Amino acid sequence: MPTLKSLLAQSRHTVFLGGAGVSTASGIPDFRSAHGLYMEKKQGISYEEMLSHDYYVRHTAQFYDFLRNVMLYPDAKPNPAHLALAKLEQEGLLEVVITQNIDGLHQMAGSQNVIELHGNEDRYICRSCGRVYNMRYVMDSPGVPVCGCGGALKPDVVLYGEMLNQKDLTRAIAYAEQAELMIVGGTSLVVYPVAGLVNYLSPGAKLVIINRDPTPYDSRADLLLHEDLGAVLAQAADLTSP
Repeated sequence: MPTLKSLLAQSRHTVFLGGAGVSTASGIPDFRSAHGLYMEKKQGISYEEMLSHDYYVRHTAQFYDFLRNVMLYPDAKPNPAHLALAKLEQEGLLEVVITQNIDGLHQMAGSQNVIELHGNEDRYICRSCGRVYNMRYVMDSPGVPVCGCGGALKPDVVLYGEMLNQKDLTRAIAYAEQAELMIVGGTSLVVYPVAGLVNYLSPGAKLVIINRDPTPYDSRADLLLHEDLGAVLAQAADLTSP
């Protein structure tokens, strides 16, 4: 059976597709596991509903209260998985990180080419003038944060009921189509259209899945690992002690 390191060495075009499981070791809960955020409710309302465009529009104050107290992790730091992916990119073994996460930890770890399909929680855009604010501004603002011009701020993330940024999705598809190796890590591969990126792989491309729980694509994997993501990636990137 091939190893991740051997597959990386043989591939000229490698992409990483990651989800919430990449950041759990940084103290950020995942979403769809038995203990994930979407299993929780607040006053009878699901977390999924509170992350919807409709809830943001109709209950803006409650939306931002939920965001500050549940969804934002301003003190989170990159974990071994983020650091290993950055090292693989620096060594020319990884072309791009395609992520569903909004925490910005890949960039903090040093990754340069990151496609954030669901946006970034550190960006808030004024709906009137377009000025951009960061997470700290929102955390420090009482109630509903507003722009200096008085306009409403909206997080630059994809809420439920909104479409993905088509430019980012098109870029991700292009990388998937040319990939000789796709490493999938920390994602259940049940959320589309992101999960569908696996279907853009060419017939000869290799697929590696590293995830704690089974995914619908496990039978297609050339290498399937139900192991700790950070440990596997760190070993492949030679970040572990011999």
